[in-house]
Amino acid sequence: MMTTDDLGTTGTRAPRPAGRPRSQEADLAILRAALDLLIEYGAAQTSIERVAKQAGVTRATVYRRYADKTALLVQALQWAHHDTDPDFTGWRDLDHMFGDWAAHLSDPRNRVLLRRVFGTVDDYPELIKAYREANGGRRAAVVREALSLARARGELPAHLDVDVVEEVLSGAVMGHLGSHPDDEGAEQIKDYFLAIMKQFGYRPATKL
Repeated sequence: MMTTDDLGTTGTRAPRPAGRPRSQEADLAILRAALDLLIEYGAAQTSIERVAKQAGVTRATVYRRYADKTALLVQALQWAHHDTDPDFTGWRDLDHMFGDWAAHLSDPRNRVLLRRVFGTVDDYPELIKAYREANGGRRAAVVREALSLARARGELPAHLDVDVVEEVLSGAVMGHLGSHPDDEGAEQIKDYFLAIMKQFGYRPATKL
């Protein structure tokens, strides 16, 4: 779990001036403001000036912590995932996995953030990289593990390529973000993923 003491260790901030203690309240206010503005306006319309105003600090306070807007937004994305459980090792089964995905995607704020981040691929590629490093790479490996276990249990065809299915599911997330309303409930979202998996021959084991 990231703490406020970790915020200066990622290499995305300007060096701390000697003799100026950093306020943890300012740290958190800046990160919250940056994340809120990214969600509300997108990366292009977020500025150091706007972040400073919303956080209730001066521009100089922000610039003492971050070299530029991109560095700030990268840190804000990393901070947004600071409560991810470091001990998470995977889901019990695919039903559990899709329930978890659906709960996350049923929150409109999460949906907007994902669209904002993936919409910056050309202008702010660092944000995509930060998101994938904070969440995507490790999570993709755990998804493949869940698919492999389902295949081993006979819930998926023995010949199925789990790497291909993982790629399809990643695309399905983006498809849902773009083509489904943000007020869709978790059960509907879960059914969306289960319908896709049925096309791959998914047949969940009968629970006793």
